[in-house]
Amino acid sequence: MRETTSKEKMLKKIRKALLEKRDNPYPTLEDTPVYPENTQHLEITFAEQFTSVAGNFIYCADEIQFIENLIQLAEDKQLRKIFCWEPPLQQLLQTYEYPFYSTDTDFNQADVGITLCEALIARNGSILVSNGNASGRRLSIYPNIHVVLAYTSQLLLDLKDGFALLKKKYGDHLPSMISNITGPSRTADIEKTLVIGAHGPKELFVFLIEG
Repeated sequence: MRETTSKEKMLKKIRKALLEKRDNPYPTLEDTPVYPENTQHLEITFAEQFTSVAGNFIYCADEIQFIENLIQLAEDKQLRKIFCWEPPLQQLLQTYEYPFYSTDTDFNQADVGITLCEALIARNGSILVSNGNASGRRLSIYPNIHVVLAYTSQLLLDLKDGFALLKKKYGDHLPSMISNITGPSRTADIEKTLVIGAHGPKELFVFLIEG
């Protein structure tokens, strides 16, 4: 008589289990939140998570303080070629007579790219961006320093909230590039040595304005 193989024994158990109807031991599992409710303010959660992945977080009470901090950053790092392509952000910089490049002339020499964002994701300290605005794909990737201006009203708890926001904003015409930036670019592909800025900005700054 042929012995039953391990595979046949396993399949027999599966068939038996399928024939036996049992009550679901976890009837409310799908309704259970993946994470416990966060009792902190979203800006605090975002700042903690963002700085933990080598991001630079600067809180600004208003737009004037943003400009002051931006001037200080440019002086500290001796930044000269600062590029900004989004009209609302250009208007803000022009209001305070802050110099910037509004076209891609000499873009290969860019020190800084200043952009807005779609949202800030507090859970993992990341920045949700897309090419649905005038910054396109390049401005957040090519310069060594990426500066993001965001407002507290753009803070969301989780990625699912960010995707829901994009769906509501763009409907069936989602941007062709949607990216979630978590800290400066990094890789350890070569000899398992961590390299910052190998495939993108070496430094990432978020200026958060109350509003």
